[in-house]
Amino acid sequence: MKERGMIFNAEMVRALLDGRKTQTRRPMKSDCMDIGERDDGSRWPWREHNDGGDYWYPCPFGEVGDRIWVRETWSVVSHSFNDGGLMIDYVPDRPAKAVHEQPFGNGYYSGHAIYATDGDFTWGDDDGCVDGRSCWKPSIHMPRWASRITLEITDVRVERLNSISQEDAQAEGMELTGWRPTYSDPDSGGEVWTPYDNFAQLWESIYGEEGWKDNPWVWVIEFKRVKGATA
Repeated sequence: MKERGMIFNAEMVRALLDGRKTQTRRPMKSDCMDIGERDDGSRWPWREHNDGGDYWYPCPFGEVGDRIWVRETWSVVSHSFNDGGLMIDYVPDRPAKAVHEQPFGNGYYSGHAIYATDGDFTWGDDDGCVDGRSCWKPSIHMPRWASRITLEITDVRVERLNSISQEDAQAEGMELTGWRPTYSDPDSGGEVWTPYDNFAQLWESIYGEEGWKDNPWVWVIEFKRVKGATA
């Protein structure tokens, strides 16, 4: 079993915590491979070797049984102040993960890891923030020990991005919302904005309008959350 870190934005972290998200799609770097059909009829990235043999590319995000630890916007709080102005240990009033002398950068962290997905936090001027207000650290810089969500891969496949079904869009954490023209029928003049449409809009917000229109091949990773997993 291998473990890999994967970035999720705040909306998707909330969907993971709520149990609404059990799939993720990631772009496939297909400039050096083709998509072939395997013996079981499934599609998979492939390249023919010079010796005439087939080479089936492994999924870079893992295989069934591997684990993904979620990277999200985070920080560590080590202390607070009482009404008399004395420094005391920080007692979390929000979801947090205890941290005991973990290395980060050139120093060490102790206290509690907290997460931006759970709401704003008021930072003190002594927290080492440049502006005295925000000490949130980007998800790309989250170390394994600060992660609070671990996922186990249950299935991996490849498919065209636009072929996502309504059911799979829901498994991506999308829901029914509002009334407006849809991706599936842009001239409708106002239909239910489906999970499919919400997923398409989310994809465009990350990868741009052409990222959806180009309909690329993507890795589809299904997973379940591992309860009680720790770094």
